[in-house]
Amino acid sequence: MTKSGPDAIDYGKTGVDTRAAHSALGRLGVSIKETLKLRDGKAVGRPLRGLGYYANVLDLGGGMGLAVSCDGVGTKLMVAEAMGRYDTIGIDCIAMNVNDLICVGAEPIAMLDYLGVGKIDSEVFDQVGRGLLEGCRRSGITIPGGEIAQIGEMIQGHGPTRGFDIVGTAVGTVPTDRMLFGQDVRPGDVVIGVASSGLHSNGYTLARRILAPRIEDYHRFEPALGRTVGEEMLEPTALYVSLAVELFHSKRPIHAVCHITGDGYMNLTRVEAKVGFVLDGFPDSPAVFKLLEERGRLPKHELYEVFNMGIGLCLIGPPSEAQAYLDLAKKHGFSAWRLGRVTDEDGVVRIPQHKVVGKQGRLGPAE
Repeated sequence: MTKSGPDAIDYGKTGVDTRAAHSALGRLGVSIKETLKLRDGKAVGRPLRGLGYYANVLDLGGGMGLAVSCDGVGTKLMVAEAMGRYDTIGIDCIAMNVNDLICVGAEPIAMLDYLGVGKIDSEVFDQVGRGLLEGCRRSGITIPGGEIAQIGEMIQGHGPTRGFDIVGTAVGTVPTDRMLFGQDVRPGDVVIGVASSGLHSNGYTLARRILAPRIEDYHRFEPALGRTVGEEMLEPTALYVSLAVELFHSKRPIHAVCHITGDGYMNLTRVEAKVGFVLDGFPDSPAVFKLLEERGRLPKHELYEVFNMGIGLCLIGPPSEAQAYLDLAKKHGFSAWRLGRVTDEDGVVRIPQHKVVGKQGRLGPAE
């Protein structure tokens, strides 16, 4: 195991202060929570849950809900700029949104996109558009509208657009009696981990600092990866929509679907049920995560707190459904493993040698 030391890189040293982010989000949330009351008593549009889950659901009446999510691609865009390649980030933007929608049991139907640039470049926009189209094809959604903003005074970058950002807001439909917020998760449930395609779109500020501190490093062939660092980092985020939608339509019992994104395995503690998790069935980590651990001298807790470590989605349900979940993942082209089980330790996620403590806790050495 690679041990951390004085030269180890962590998220805090990159300028990403996750504790401050949680604190600021709490302050912002005071006002945002008040908005949830503004449609009380209305026939349509009342939020059916509070803040903090992957997506929320608005009551449409007649037993149907509209699921809504919003997300972007983050500093993965800087890799696209460095490589001069923009044809995959549209897939990432769609994936980060629709993979959140399925966590509430919804079938995604559409996404609106926002592109902010310092300067318009038609070739870049053509590549981005091709990625968005491919993401729509894979997830069965449309893009019925969006917005382009030229904000050269606000945004900086290194590519032909002189800065680039892309954000999406996705919607889906879900019967209100089939909503998933992890409310039915119970001790003894099985946790099935479905493979990621790599880094996905999280932890890039830390990953870039470790793997490509200079722009030319993105073009460096890395034997451990079998391709350049930039090619590895631009691997598109996996889309799990077809798998999830078939699962929902099958009527098989499913207690939670958890997207492993920012905060790593802390994402499991979003479920409403007062439960914990033991994850002792991790497969061998993909090469990129081993490289991050070695080059960044990252402790295990930092890896599992920031990155997906090869698992992009977790399916949680009765142990009797484990094989059905595994078979469904395989049918849709994903490797999957019996990752662990649910416990009665509220808010605690235990990983070999380490644990995550509390819904806003951090990962640290096991006691």
